[in-house]
Amino acid sequence: MKFTYAILICALFAVGVFAQGDAPPAPAIEEVYLARDDGNGKAGEQVTEFRTTDVPIHCIVLLDTGGKTTVKMNFVAVQVAGVRPETKVVTASYTTAENQNRVNFTGRPDGKWTPGKYRVDLFVNGKVAGKVEFEIKGASGNMLAAKYVDPAPTPPPKPKPVKRPTKPN
Repeated sequence: MKFTYAILICALFAVGVFAQGDAPPAPAIEEVYLARDDGNGKAGEQVTEFRTTDVPIHCIVLLDTGGKTTVKMNFVAVQVAGVRPETKVVTASYTTAENQNRVNFTGRPDGKWTPGKYRVDLFVNGKVAGKVEFEIKGASGNMLAAKYVDPAPTPPPKPKPVKRPTKPN
């Protein structure tokens, strides 16, 4: 009887050990950066600010593993004149091949960029994996003037007296 319990206990522990398995860890972003174009359509200088004439903008994503992985990029306008906040400007997705751990995305507008604050949201296999915030400045380097909003409420206008017609005598 003791022998049967010992086998049963060993079998239960073995099932627990095998159930954990040797599944590879989920891929994650090791490094991400933005870069200007090198003039030949490839990523050049790594930067955090751009000019309206920097077309395209490159987003380079380095993964910590080299398995088959889907990486998605949303290029988002955060605070840009004439654009509703949180508008996706560019969306791209790429699935890597085995032993590939680098993904190169590019973002380009029709014409030039509009100055403002932008963000790149990154997803790995459908899960949020990171973000990169940056600015695009005007050609002269100046941002568009911010509109000041007075936090004090404007008092309501005073009511105008109503003229009432008079009756003739």
